[in-house]
Amino acid sequence: MNRDTAKRQILHYLVLILGSLTAAFSLEKILLPATIMDGGMVGIAMIISRLTGLPLGILTILLNLPMVWIGGRRLEKSFFIRTLTAMGTFSLALSLFGSQAFSGLTITEDKLLATVFGGLLLGFGVGLVLLAGGCLDGTEAVAILISKRMNVSVGQVVLFFNVLIYLAAGILFDLDSALYSMLTYIIVSRVEDFVNTGMQQGKAVMIITDQGEQIAQDIYDSLGRTVTLIEGSGLISGEKIVLYCVITRIELSTMRKIIEKDDYSAFMSVSDVSEIVGKHIKSHARPAPPLPLADEANTD
Repeated sequence: MNRDTAKRQILHYLVLILGSLTAAFSLEKILLPATIMDGGMVGIAMIISRLTGLPLGILTILLNLPMVWIGGRRLEKSFFIRTLTAMGTFSLALSLFGSQAFSGLTITEDKLLATVFGGLLLGFGVGLVLLAGGCLDGTEAVAILISKRMNVSVGQVVLFFNVLIYLAAGILFDLDSALYSMLTYIIVSRVEDFVNTGMQQGKAVMIITDQGEQIAQDIYDSLGRTVTLIEGSGLISGEKIVLYCVITRIELSTMRKIIEKDDYSAFMSVSDVSEIVGKHIKSHARPAPPLPLADEANTD
């Protein structure tokens, strides 16, 4: 590992820790006092903590670890490690902000203000964690695994889990809490979109390089996604290969890592995809077959 790579790794983990601390502060000091629930396993932990008085930090890590283990085994190793780091920091921060030392700190007692500013802060924190290549909720790790095996998006799976959690919050507490929680979820999602350059929508990636087949193979091995290879020509640089691939928001950090490898010379652009029509093929076989270069886009 050279110096530049080491610096990038350190920066990723610093962003990961900052995002985890920000999200924990928002939950413990703004949302939870107003009985506003987050989604996913964190939301379930918040409900249990509210009903039983058990520490939120401990409940969060206990509920998330099995989900991360189930989903993380089939995902990239670095994602698994960063997710564990983020969740560990998040749980410790929840315990810290929920301790006696911070008991006198009150941000707001107004539910609407808690919803808006708590959602903004939580979305910013979660967005930083995702940008650094990890996640704070085990539901998302399992959602990625489900998305790889079924024709549903990560966002659809997470939304299904969250609807169930908000229904439970409405039954156990009151309808206002459920509605405020849903509003918070919408705010968090939008802020995540802003921080991580698009979250719920797909991402269209275009890569211009001289090493098309090597990078395409690397993408296949890391993400299980095939790419379209197109012959191109630069005005000054001459013959090039253009790779086109549609990925999810979670996979964007892995794609960045692939392109930033020292032995690759490549230029990547990322754009939002508002709709995907037809079959978007994701293969699960390993290893990948050779990828022939075509003059025009294929259907992968």
